[in-house]
This record gives sequence, C-alpha cells and structure tokens, in this order.
Amino acid sequence: MIPVQEYFINFNKRTFTTELVAWFLREQRQLPWRETKNPYHIWISEIMLQQTRVDTVIPYYNRFTDRFPTPHDLAAAEQSEVLKYWEGLGYYSRVKNLQIAVQEVVEKYGGIVPDEKEIFESLRGVGPYTTGAVLSIAYGQAEPAVDGNVMRVLSRVLGIYEDIAAPKTRKLFEAAVHELIDSADPSSFNQGLMELGAIVCTPKSPMCGLCPVNDVCFAYERNAQGELPVKTKKGKTQTIQYDALVYEEAGKVAVEQRPDTGLLAGMWQYPLVESTEDRRGTYVGNIKHIFSHRIWEVSIYRVTTQPEGTVLMDEATYVKQPISVAQMKIDRLLKEETT
Repeated sequence: MIPVQEYFINFNKRTFTTELVAWFLREQRQLPWRETKNPYHIWISEIMLQQTRVDTVIPYYNRFTDRFPTPHDLAAAEQSEVLKYWEGLGYYSRVKNLQIAVQEVVEKYGGIVPDEKEIFESLRGVGPYTTGAVLSIAYGQAEPAVDGNVMRVLSRVLGIYEDIAAPKTRKLFEAAVHELIDSADPSSFNQGLMELGAIVCTPKSPMCGLCPVNDVCFAYERNAQGELPVKTKKGKTQTIQYDALVYEEAGKVAVEQRPDTGLLAGMWQYPLVESTEDRRGTYVGNIKHIFSHRIWEVSIYRVTTQPEGTVLMDEATYVKQPISVAQMKIDRLLKEETT
C-alpha cells in the first residue's frame, strides 16, 4: 500500500480544505440533526443513517428524539418500546446496541456523552466512523469520520486505487483525512466530505461541474471517475423461501417472537416455516424482502389450525409490538385482500 504522504505530492491541501468547507457552509441541506450540537442527538442520527437514506431517517429521528430526548429517557425505556420507535428502519441490532451504550453512559458518566475518544469508541456499537462523526460534529475535535461517501470522494480526488472493500484500506483514508482536516472547523469539514459524496460525487454520473474541488481532483483531470473507487463485488446473495402461516381466532391472530439473537431478533411475526408445494391452507399471495446479505421470498397462507409455538394476540396488543418491514409487507397484503 502506498504511504499516504505520497498522495499529497504537488496537491494543494489548503485549496481543497478551504473550498470544501466554504461549499458546505453555503450549500448544505437543512437537516434536523444539523440544527443541534447535542452529542446524544447527533449520535442517534449517525446510527440511524447507517445504510439508510436521509429522507427515510428524518421522520424517525424526529419521533425518536421527541420520545427519548435525553440519555436517561432512552436508558430507562423498555426495549420493546424502543424497537417500536425504530420499526421500519431495519438493522435492529443498531438500536439495541445504542440503548445498551446509552445505559452505560447514564450509569458511568451521569448521562453525559463522553468526549474522550478512547471512552466513546469503547461503547457498544460504536465504531471508528461514529466516533469521528460525533466527536467532530458535537465536540469540535479533529477526528476523521470515514464512510463510503468519504472514501469515494477521496479516492477520486487523490487517485487512490486501493480496494475500499478491504478493511485495511480504511486506515489509509483515515490518515488522508488527518492530513486534510480543518482543525478550525472539523465539523464542517467532515460533514462537507459526506455531503459532497452524497449529492455531487455520487457513485454513478457524478456532477463534476458542480464540484467545489474539481480543480484539484485526480479523477476529473484524467476523466477517471468511472474507475474510482475500486471496490470488489460481494458474493452472491442467498435467496430463502418461506411460507407465512396466518391463523385467526375470535378476533385474534397467532404470532411468534423471533429469538433474542440473530436476524430481526425479538421481532414479532406470523410463523415462518420452510416453503413446501403441498402446503395446506388458502394461498393469499407473496412478498419479497431484500436484506443486505439475503433475500426472503414469502408465500402467505391462511390456515385453520394454530401453529405450534404461537400465541394469540388481539389487534390492540399487536400494534404495540415491534415488527419487521417484511412483516409490514405481509400485513399490507392481508389488508388489501379484505378490502
């Protein structure tokens, strides 16, 4: 791997940093988490934004911070209620880890989010990116916050041909940010890199004419935008076929709770069983749900016998339980069937 200093030979760091920060302060999107320096709220936003679109996160962020405005509120809440407020965002381990980490913050640090890097990054679910984002945005510390957007921007600007899917490559980009970061305004610098990658230096068809740093961009000068970043492809996604069994009795529906660990841990659902061609029941339809590493194809059947391991739950109780997006899709299909 090429030493990071070699990427900065004949590179004007001052121009890059100054133009990037000025562009961000002028052009940034107005987002609710940008209206605060509350480290707890910024932390929440960064966890929500992992693998999730900004426009999807906004209403969740507003509802979540309204219901759990302080670390003490989140720490004291029942996990089922916390999951309900996260319902639909997916990747539920994120919010479980967040609550555990916040409970530690309340117990050990009086509800004050630590501003020491070693302490904050030791909390459950907190990685290098979250550490850099929270410490730079909330506390003004010159720490790198390297996500996919940042790696894409810097790979093009600096001409870095290392595979961004390789874990060791992140260290190279973190070192590059350390070389460039504006110590006077690390918050705007880090957010500017992320914003540039999100709305200008996009994966496909980047809008180079609107880029504030195209004068110093390696890829723009050489028309190499399509070559960068270098990223190995993921393996083939696994497809799993299930049958969802819907049993109703006296206004109640049979549901089961998923195990405490693993995919969709703790979520409630209609029982899912291995798909079979001779399923007894009335076929209703099917749904498809895509996870990051697998695909569920689910056929829905109404059955006349209560499946083993389920409990009967009335609607008033059911609507309070945390359910997955896949379960929501099944509910919508069943509702369409009856209307």
